[in-house]
Amino acid sequence: MENNRPIRVLVAKVGLDGHDRGAKIIATALRDAGMEVIYTGLRQTPEMVVNAALQEDVDAIGVSILSGAHNTVFPKIIALMKEKEMNDVLLTGGGIIPEDDMMALNAMGVGKLFAPGTTTTEIANYIKQWVKDNRAF
Repeated sequence: MENNRPIRVLVAKVGLDGHDRGAKIIATALRDAGMEVIYTGLRQTPEMVVNAALQEDVDAIGVSILSGAHNTVFPKIIALMKEKEMNDVLLTGGGIIPEDDMMALNAMGVGKLFAPGTTTTEIANYIKQWVKDNRAF
């Protein structure tokens, strides 16, 4: 099925993590892959991210985490998404996240998480495939 509009992705940095170069690179790569990207900027709260995702009617939320707060941030965002019945929106992300933590987050409903060094093409293809399989346009 072909989408009648571009895939919309919200790229966010949550908490006090001030390193946004990776998030900006991902945002640019997703835009280059034909997606519409909303970048929230630094120091967002989980509530701000979910509210922005709702307002922008996104297909996916991508969170970049380098601060070690992934076991706090992702569960909070997924809980808020469930509360707001955003069951057909992908929550994905990446950064410095140990493999065991990635598996635990996946088990609670977070999509694939990407480690440093993952190609932007792999990330874009994952989002495209997930949206194709899970979103109704």
